[in-house]
Amino acid sequence: MKPLLFEPLEMRGMTLSNRIVVPPMTQYSANNGVAGDWHLMHLGQFAVSGAAMVFTESTYVEPHARNNPACLALYSDQQAEGLRRVIDFVHANSEAKFCVQLCHAGRKAGHKPLWEGAGPLDEEDRFQTYAPTALALREGFAVPQEMSVGRIQDTIGHFVAAARRANKAGADALELHGAHGYLIHQFLSPLSNQRGDKYGGTLENRMRFGLELFAAVRAEWPDDKPMGIRISATDWVEGGWDIEGSVAFSKELDRLGCDHIHVSSGGNSPLQKIPVGPGYQTGFAAAIRQSVSARVITVGQIVNGHQAETVLRLGAADLVAVARRHMHDPRWTWRAAEELGVDLTYPKQYERAHPDVLKGPPP
Repeated sequence: MKPLLFEPLEMRGMTLSNRIVVPPMTQYSANNGVAGDWHLMHLGQFAVSGAAMVFTESTYVEPHARNNPACLALYSDQQAEGLRRVIDFVHANSEAKFCVQLCHAGRKAGHKPLWEGAGPLDEEDRFQTYAPTALALREGFAVPQEMSVGRIQDTIGHFVAAARRANKAGADALELHGAHGYLIHQFLSPLSNQRGDKYGGTLENRMRFGLELFAAVRAEWPDDKPMGIRISATDWVEGGWDIEGSVAFSKELDRLGCDHIHVSSGGNSPLQKIPVGPGYQTGFAAAIRQSVSARVITVGQIVNGHQAETVLRLGAADLVAVARRHMHDPRWTWRAAEELGVDLTYPKQYERAHPDVLKGPPP
């Protein structure tokens, strides 16, 4: 019996060759939001090594929405052309599908790269940030300006425009970043949303922005191309966003035609206490998968092929996302195939590295 990890999977008009996803990994290496040689190398290496779908890092829809000025963005045609170069490479050299993740950082905008501590930008480099409520992420970060209803609608328009550019650049799929304390997550969580209007208070109101945004972008995105969302299933803080809210939100997204729900957690509060360990988020994915028809992606310390196969066989998810292990070993998919006894097709330039060839004399 062929391992489920290497069975194909369909979403709308897209067929994935297996169930392995390379999720977004921010690189802080773009020039004014434009993808360059680093992104071509970084994303291209995963595509040619057998993963079924490769995601951009978080890609920002407005200048003030950026996590950092060196992050990818899609608010200009020049940025779209930079991304097109990467997508064209992936399509020309692999079977991988390419997914663009659109994001607005909200109150998390304007921080330093991870290797500089990820703290707020220095005073002279800071820019105005916006959020559901005027609450700073943590001490040292600027207090954001509370978004007016008009700005909320403008922001939705920027997401729609970015989706249009992603489609013109050739992306196969689209994902909204609603996890890790970014803008959609900020609206969902009572820790970061203390509004008194129709976008705050009750669960229904806190979900409103994310659902309106999803519906607007889905209406723009081609009907034959899949579109999903990444969510944090819980804040890992008492009184914060939780799995019950995530299930309710996922059900509403399902009704709007959401094709995949990418289940992560945390990132919205410095008070979070996350019990990190192998597969520590798969239980959340399983709870959501039981409630929706959308495909579910699980992520978080999935380290080898046997573990990934077990997750799928237990019904916890439809796809597995492997991030840092792929960064450590871009050939992770090849290793997983070898573990599970699957014969993958290698790029012709690399065929002499196939395990069957390595067992014999040099070609």
